[in-house]
Amino acid sequence: MQISIREATTKDYPSIYLLLKEFSAFQQTPDKVTITPERMIEEKNLFHCLVAVNPEGVIIGFASYFFAFYSWSGKALYLDDLYVCADYRRQKIGTQLLQKVLRLAKETGCWKVRWQVSKWNDPAISFYKKIGAVVDDVEINCDLLL
Repeated sequence: MQISIREATTKDYPSIYLLLKEFSAFQQTPDKVTITPERMIEEKNLFHCLVAVNPEGVIIGFASYFFAFYSWSGKALYLDDLYVCADYRRQKIGTQLLQKVLRLAKETGCWKVRWQVSKWNDPAISFYKKIGAVVDDVEINCDLLL
């Protein structure tokens, strides 16, 4: 299938929001999504996202990211979420999104790309290891909601 990958615009935010809700259900954490399309627009200077669009113009996947600085390694790109709708998986769309993210990181002078993967998500872990990512099982995330 021929898809296009492009930077998201504010017009895409409602569709991305629906995919975020779908992704959170897949992760079995639907109550953790507190963002709204309106807040995404308010914080658009911080929200970076690539979208995968099918030939009919429907957004079928996304990769959200932000730039960060790590004291041990310097400038980095943090891949926050990577998601492809169930009907479109196993068609290399996730690979295309990830490759675009990696190119973007290189083009903007990042030294690394960092992201998380759920311990139970064996297909994703395998996918990331195939591209050479080190999947660290030592670090534990800490969140404090304000």
